Amino acid sequence: MAELPRTLARSWSSTLKLPKSTFPARVTPADQAKYLRRCTDDLYAWQERERPADRPFVLHDGPPYANGELHVGHALNKITKDIICRTQLGLGRRVRFVPGWDCHGLPIELKALEAQKELQTADGVSAAAVIRKAARKLADKTVKAQMKGFRSFAVMADWANHWKTMDRAFEKRQLGIFRAMVEKGLIYRRFKPVYWSPSTGTALAEAELEYKDDHVSTAAMVKFPLARIPAHLAQDPLLQGKEVSAVIWTTTPWTLPANAAIAVHEALEYTIVESETHGHLLIAQSRLEYLESALKENLSVIVPAILGSQLADQTTYRPLFKGAAAEAQPIIAAEFVTADSGSGLVHCAPGHGMEDYEACLSRGIPAFAPVDDHGKFTDKAMPVAPEQLRGKSVLDEGNAAVLEYVESQGQLLTQHKYEHKYPYDWRSKRPIIIRATEQWFADVADIRGHALEALDDVNFVPSSGRQRLENFVKNRSEWCISRQRAWGVPIPALYHRGTGEAVLTKDSVTHIMKVIEERGIDAWWTDEANDDAWIPLSLQDATGPGYRRGTDTMDVWFDSGTSWSEVDVPYREDGRPADVYFEGSDQHRGWFQSGLLTFVAHQLASGQTTSPRAPFKHLITHGFTLDEEGRKMSKSIGNVMLPHAIMDGSLLPPLKPRKGKGKKQAENQAPMYDALGPDALRMWAASSDYTRDVVIGKQVLQTVHTSLHKYRVTFKLLLGALSDFRPEHRVPYDELQQVDRIALKQLSEMVLTCRKAGQNFEFYKAVNAINRWANQEFSAFYMEAIKDRLYTYGENSASRRAAQTTLFHIYQHLQEVLAPITPMLVEETWEHTPEAIKTQSQHPLQRVVSAPAAGWQNEGLESDYQELAAVNSVVKAVQEKARGQKQLGSSLQSFVHLVLPEDSTPASVFHRDLTELPDFFVVSSVSLGAHGEPIPESIAQAEWQYSEGYELPSGAKGTVYVYSPQAGKCPRCWRYVVAESEAAEETVCDRCEGVVQESDAAAAAATAEV
Repeated sequence: MAELPRTLARSWSSTLKLPKSTFPARVTPADQAKYLRRCTDDLYAWQERERPADRPFVLHDGPPYANGELHVGHALNKITKDIICRTQLGLGRRVRFVPGWDCHGLPIELKALEAQKELQTADGVSAAAVIRKAARKLADKTVKAQMKGFRSFAVMADWANHWKTMDRAFEKRQLGIFRAMVEKGLIYRRFKPVYWSPSTGTALAEAELEYKDDHVSTAAMVKFPLARIPAHLAQDPLLQGKEVSAVIWTTTPWTLPANAAIAVHEALEYTIVESETHGHLLIAQSRLEYLESALKENLSVIVPAILGSQLADQTTYRPLFKGAAAEAQPIIAAEFVTADSGSGLVHCAPGHGMEDYEACLSRGIPAFAPVDDHGKFTDKAMPVAPEQLRGKSVLDEGNAAVLEYVESQGQLLTQHKYEHKYPYDWRSKRPIIIRATEQWFADVADIRGHALEALDDVNFVPSSGRQRLENFVKNRSEWCISRQRAWGVPIPALYHRGTGEAVLTKDSVTHIMKVIEERGIDAWWTDEANDDAWIPLSLQDATGPGYRRGTDTMDVWFDSGTSWSEVDVPYREDGRPADVYFEGSDQHRGWFQSGLLTFVAHQLASGQTTSPRAPFKHLITHGFTLDEEGRKMSKSIGNVMLPHAIMDGSLLPPLKPRKGKGKKQAENQAPMYDALGPDALRMWAASSDYTRDVVIGKQVLQTVHTSLHKYRVTFKLLLGALSDFRPEHRVPYDELQQVDRIALKQLSEMVLTCRKAGQNFEFYKAVNAINRWANQEFSAFYMEAIKDRLYTYGENSASRRAAQTTLFHIYQHLQEVLAPITPMLVEETWEHTPEAIKTQSQHPLQRVVSAPAAGWQNEGLESDYQELAAVNSVVKAVQEKARGQKQLGSSLQSFVHLVLPEDSTPASVFHRDLTELPDFFVVSSVSLGAHGEPIPESIAQAEWQYSEGYELPSGAKGTVYVYSPQAGKCPRCWRYVVAESEAAEETVCDRCEGVVQESDAAAAAATAEV
């Protein structure tokens, strides 16, 4: 031992190799803008230049709607897309991610109208032109604001070339796809019932509906007197001179003026009963008990069993609203009639019901819908007394007026309130109706089989998405693509001014597209109504009334559905525009479906002979964002969390208290928060299982902040420990210590888990693996075990360089697994990486991620670690007992003696790595004893000692003794390895003496050179 002067003893820390790094402990807001640009715009431009063009990865952006400010749902969507792209970038792919916006449609048009209220009474053409101008301005402003927000999330994309459905080039491509479908015969016009929104005055697609479970209707049971009955019933003496009425039950009494038939089921049995109040009634046998309950009387059965097939097409009845002179209407057969609801007879209004329409169409019964665009009755609803219903809303006073009239005619049996599921307009949140109008349709039935076949080789995440999308496609035969709005892409149809006949052909559409190319799409509305430039020469007739331009616009789902056409990647061999479509689960009925149908239709229209493909290889869906109580975000509830509040940290207190300038001043200061920037938002998105609804709240964000802080501390430790390391200092794997090899084994498992999670789009599993590794295997195990080697060993000692080699591998792999998730943090680590490492490494965000060396996957290391960890947990537990008695401070202030299990051999990890055990357990000394041997005398003589049994994973058992050190403390390394007599003299241990002398000699030599 070497005794040194006390003046030196006080400066032992200057001889240690303590970590040094410029990496800040906290996020530095001033540097965020610099890092943001580097890891987004600069990185995207770099990979476009440097990555091979024949390895493209395309994530096609499902366009957000250009309306309103961004919320956390937007953040979840866009950030997860970015994580997917960055993961592929790490695999060496050239990423194409071009953001898009859906700009047409009703919400923007309504806002434009709100800003221009005077337009509501203006001339139709001029009003449409001004609406379009205002809507375009509003959409453009919103796109710019949303883009700024998305970019602040550190989303790497081709922002400069973003697309919008209102772009001229986009509209041209859309019209081209529409023209191809016209040529193929997939577009047609028909008067038939569609979903109609009285509140917004337009037809809707099913994707634009929301279903409210607690809608309340006034249901009614109504009787229709029969005009003719089958011959065998007419001859029944019990019915001679009796009027029989068919009983129907409806939840939409307002549709009764449009009644055209009554449907029965051929296989059901019906019966004629007698009511004292209402006479002879025809009803299904299965519903007799229900009718008695509703009428509150016992009914007498007159004719017990009549098959529906005996009634259908042989029975007629008198209509209610068409006057006494009106022709009798038929009872028909229909499969949709059931025996377990209503009366077993169904009132059919083919102008107000999809099934009614199909059933009546086959029998030549026309659709009739006496309701206007605003959901109010027209004069045709009741020709004999039009003033009774005219102008009344069918969903309110019109419904009541219909029931009043039915009751006045003595044909209302009962009415009652009925709560049921009912469709609402998803924009206005008001109930819709079904109404027959002239609309344009896309023929889905013709391509449905091909569309389903195209999904066969698509990967769905989650897998349940396949059934959901297939069900939507299977249940769809037509797609109503026309809307009665001003803001959108026009359906390029021409209408004869005399007959109203529509013209829509390949040639007419081509002609109109040429005029649009010359004049712009707004000219469709702004040009004079009689401008013949829009009319092909073949249709121009100087003597006739001529043609006019239509005013319908295309469904916005057709707009966004054709967005795959903006993808132009020449090296894709599978014929798909995109690798990934990623949106919310509601898009199975919306964008996913419209993209699939338009892409398959385009392939068929183009004459493709091979089986059509879906436009995506992977179809991934996410849930909705909820607060911590499982509620949807709502301004009225006050539970909305804005993305910027998460990034600037204003929702949470700082992780550690900040230093104030005095107690009084500190109390008067506003609370200080950690602004963790976009990485906080990104960590929340990455750590969420997006395949379900995603919860966000202060507790969730506190966990996110804690994880980010842990990553930051980990990088600071790594950079500090590597400050004097150069890649050429790396030690071969077989020269590493056992604890280093265990650390690399654990690192490789974490990395491989992250890679698998990335390939399966399960990023939350990667975050879980990283967090577990950072907290347990790296921080609690490896860093604790190597601190002595890092800080007290000689700078160039083999043991210290081995630890640094391991840390170098950890540093590089940790950068790579976090690169897709927290790119800002990774970019910042590169800024502070020692120059010696930088010059021999590639930027972590540009690397093709490296697989862990195969040699690190040594399964024997896992069993060794499990045995060591089993003992270590007991050592720590026993040390806590000593701390509880205030006998122990630092864990180095203890010795450990292990009594090994009975069957232990010299090949055990405890024998093989005995010299490393003090580092592993972070104690000053470890000794071994065989089972049955006497306990060393030093333990019995110790000032204090504790013991406890342990059990290895194999089931073998032994005992741990933790006792007070039998030596003095080295003032440099703090290990208790100095003789007691010399400890009082502050004498360093032999190892530290050698390190100090070597360091002094090196310093002297350097001084001599100078």
